This record gives sequence, structure tokens and C-alpha cells, in this order.
Amino acid sequence: MIQSRPDPSFWTGKRVLVTGHTGFKGAWLCLLLDHLGARVSGLALPAEPDGAFEAMRPPVESHIADMRDADAVLDVVRQARPQIVLHLAAQALVGEGHAHPLETFATNVMGTANLLEALHAAPAAVALMVTTDKVYRPDPGGGPFHEDSPLGGTDPYSASKAAAEHVVACWRERLRENGCVAAAARAGNVLGGGDVAAGRLAPDVIRAHRADVPMMLRRPEAVRPWQYVLDVLAGYLLYAQALFHDNAPPAMNFGPEAGDVLTAVELTRRLQHALGSTRGWRQGEASFAETTTLRLDPARAWRTLGWRTTTDIDQALAWIAAWHQAAWANRDMHRVGHAQIEAWLTS
Repeated sequence: MIQSRPDPSFWTGKRVLVTGHTGFKGAWLCLLLDHLGARVSGLALPAEPDGAFEAMRPPVESHIADMRDADAVLDVVRQARPQIVLHLAAQALVGEGHAHPLETFATNVMGTANLLEALHAAPAAVALMVTTDKVYRPDPGGGPFHEDSPLGGTDPYSASKAAAEHVVACWRERLRENGCVAAAARAGNVLGGGDVAAGRLAPDVIRAHRADVPMMLRRPEAVRPWQYVLDVLAGYLLYAQALFHDNAPPAMNFGPEAGDVLTAVELTRRLQHALGSTRGWRQGEASFAETTTLRLDPARAWRTLGWRTTTDIDQALAWIAAWHQAAWANRDMHRVGHAQIEAWLTS
């Protein structure tokens, strides 16, 4: 049975800590949890000035701290007393990893360890650690990765997230002694309104549209598992529900159906169409190496959770365009965000 939406009766009143709540996915996650009736706390660095969190202002008890500060992390966990922790805080950009590898490893590896050790001292019931589709060792054949594929990574971002998975595995039994179930959720190439990160395809297309210039594509034929942000977050919440009842495996992929695995140039064309842009694209310069083809096998999530992506790529891009057009028109983005959640819940 397809069960692609989280259960409000489970989340109502739950104490949830979201790390990275001021980021793009974190902001949407907090707004979705609020929609479901959860009591949300957040732990993160300050928000980007033009991003999803600052625009939509999800109601959350916000704690501004660095995941690399073990004492600060422990203090927040003790204050929040979460039943469920959703760990999204990370240095999440491949290019930034090349530019600042030591900071990337410190945040993604030691930040994860700091949180898990805090949860050993002040346990929650569930610790869901969000990593990435890039934790897998590159496959020259481009075949879809499943959860038992070898972990690896040839750039600092990917390697640090693979290492974070080893940290989760290391702490898993220690946490279980205190009644906390830890697991890893793997997804990537998430699309949605309010993402302003440099070097990600959709935000770069939007910036090019606003500047009325052609989009510069560094790898037009790169293939990625694009998926809408609320579909992915629903997967995380369904996974956390199952983990709360100790009824799920320790790692899970969240990826789209085969039809939504598009090249960068095709996604660019479709998003430009949704925005009304006519400037097209040009070949840009690739400043670092990247995997050409990246696909996930989400069969475990289908079988275990009944989860599938339900938003086709053109609907996702229409919602993204509508979100940004509303922001440019200075509309109430908190209302816009909730309206998009409601449209997605009933779609």
C-alpha cells in the first residue's frame, strides 16, 4: 500500500528537534511538522538572509549554535528533551567541500558525533541522521545504488558524509542501550522553493532568470535523482514513525521513479519554462570533478514504508516558480508555504 504522507495523529504533540532548521530543507521540515501539530525545536547556524527559513518563518524554538561545539549541542538537546531528532545540519555543498575540506569534515563528521554523544547522555526515542545520495562509492556503470552498495566518496563532501554514516553505525548500539534507535536516510538533489545555495542547479537557474542572462551549465548531461522537497521530507517522517516503533532497517534510500531522473539540461529547460524565462543556457566551466550519473534504488522505502514520490517533476517546478514569484511580489510567505503544503497533502 502506498503511504506517501506522514500520520498527523502520530506527530501531534511530539517533541521534535531539527538540526539545520534554518537551511532550505530544514525550514520546509519545520513548517511541515508545524502543519502536523508537532512541537518543534531547532539547532543550527544563522539563516541565509533570502532563503526559505527567513521567508516562511516556521514556528520553532530556535537555538543558534555550531554542531562542532559539543557543549552547545548537549545543552540544546537537554533543553529540548526531544522524542525524535531529525539531523539535517551539515556542510552540504560539493564545491564548498573542495574549497574548505577541513571545515567540511569537522561539521559533517564531528558534528554528527557530537549530536550522537549528546543523545547518549540525554536520550531521545529516534535519531534519524540525514546524509546524502553521494555517500556511495562511485559506480562507473551508473547503476542505481541500493542500501548495501559500498560507501565511499572521492570529494570532501561525499567522503565526509560517508564517514558520518560510519559514526552513526559506531554509536548505534550505545544509543540502543538507552532506548534510542539511530538510522540514516539517504536522499539528494531535492528541489523546492527558497533554496538559495550557490552551485545548486535550481537556485542557479532562478538567479540567472532574475538577472535575465542565460544559465551557465557546467555539466549539461549529468543525471541526478531530482525530487520535490515535501516528498523527501515525507519519507523522513514516515521512516521516523517506523523507527519509533522499532520497525525499520538502519539505512534507507529516498529517490524518485525512473521518469524523474533527468539530465541537468532538461531540468534547466523545464524550470525556465515554469519561470517564463527565454534566455536558454550556455556551456559553463567545470571547476571540480563530479559523478556523471547518480541513481538511487528506493525499493526498500517502497516495501518497508509504502513510500513513493508522488509529485511529478513538472508540478514540482511549477510550485518552485510560484514560490519565488510570490516572494518577489512580497507576499506573506508563511501563508504561501502552508498553502503549498496543503496543496501537496491533498494532491
